Amino acid sequence: MERIQLKALGKINLGLDVLGRRENGYHDVRMVMQTVYLYDEVTIEKTEEPKIQVSTNLTFLPTDESNIAYKAARLLLDEFRPEGGVKICLKKHIPVAAGMAGGSADAAAVLFGMNRLFGFQLNMEELKKRGVLLGADVPYCLMRGTVLAEGIGEILTPLPPMPKCHVLIAKPPVSICTKTIYEKLDSREITAHPDIDGIIRGLEEQNVKAVADKLGNVLETVTEELCPVISRIKGEMKQAGAMNAMMSGSGPTVFGLFKERSAARKAGERIRQAGLARQVYTTTIHNVRRNRRND
Repeated sequence: MERIQLKALGKINLGLDVLGRRENGYHDVRMVMQTVYLYDEVTIEKTEEPKIQVSTNLTFLPTDESNIAYKAARLLLDEFRPEGGVKICLKKHIPVAAGMAGGSADAAAVLFGMNRLFGFQLNMEELKKRGVLLGADVPYCLMRGTVLAEGIGEILTPLPPMPKCHVLIAKPPVSICTKTIYEKLDSREITAHPDIDGIIRGLEEQNVKAVADKLGNVLETVTEELCPVISRIKGEMKQAGAMNAMMSGSGPTVFGLFKERSAARKAGERIRQAGLARQVYTTTIHNVRRNRRND
């Protein structure tokens, strides 16, 4: 095999709680993560030259060693020292700097793809151990599906799959620095924590409305202060029939859960026409069969 093409799927947070800050700056979290069917296309090709080449369809993204996909390739090449190098092409669709782990998903795809391409024979646990060196979300992006993430995000426990529903994703035309959001959170006392256990109970009951009712993100109020449009987008989604709507990750992307695809599409049009977001997508939950190998 000389070339491999992969789909790097994005995620939303059904629940995100922050339990504290470590001395090294990382935060202890408790999150329910869910893969959605919105993805970047990642192509990896072997080259005779012993170097890493990264290209992308977005001109503002770096393609040098500061790109996390580049870092993922470098990590494996430095460890295993195969002959030659790699050419990585990223066709981006997941909104950038938006709370959907697009960069982490790309890095996960590079780790997974190079492992197959070069025959490094790393199992999933070994890939995840390397992934966390690149970023806290990378191990989850390798695993995918409905997962409870703890620690800094690297302790992963599979959960019952999210019941099928339609997901409206809207990213307002602003970018948020995750570090800034966590710093602002650290400066205040957290008085209300999301009901993570309630979300898990909803999943165990396979009750999509129960899950939707318990959505919660402790970072949301912090980001909303910097980006009030988040509240407006949530309001539009709920008014249009969403079971609930919430910000994903540190934002500013907002997602709404809908029973009917037509209602999700209609809400997306309203949001787009109101100028609240340009990147608007209607998609679905992506679940994983745990007894099968995933790519």
